[in-house]
Amino acid sequence: MTDYVLGAVESRFADLVWRNAPIASRELVKLCEQELNWKRTTTYTVLKKLGEQGLFRLEDGVVTALVGREDYYAAQGERFVEESFHGSLPAFLAAFTRRKALTQDEIAEIREMIDRAEED
Repeated sequence: MTDYVLGAVESRFADLVWRNAPIASRELVKLCEQELNWKRTTTYTVLKKLGEQGLFRLEDGVVTALVGREDYYAAQGERFVEESFHGSLPAFLAAFTRRKALTQDEIAEIREMIDRAEED
């Protein structure tokens, strides 16, 4: 996957693909018409663009995801922390919690992540 950032409309399209893949291209066209009010040509143009970025593939009339939703957004999160906080996750968390208090559930979830990371 290249270092590609999805725009708002592309994100909506990508979410449709991720929720339904593998999906026949004709079914994707119908979904995009219903959900995004797109014409067939728009669907294929965006699909081609995201295919060139290595996110999706259209082969034999079937659209598949080459990169999963979680993997894509994990890479975007890593990029954001790298660019904005020089790769420092503690600096990101400090900035995040400065304006928003963490709930007890969020704290417990972060602790679990740390424990798993220590075990690995």
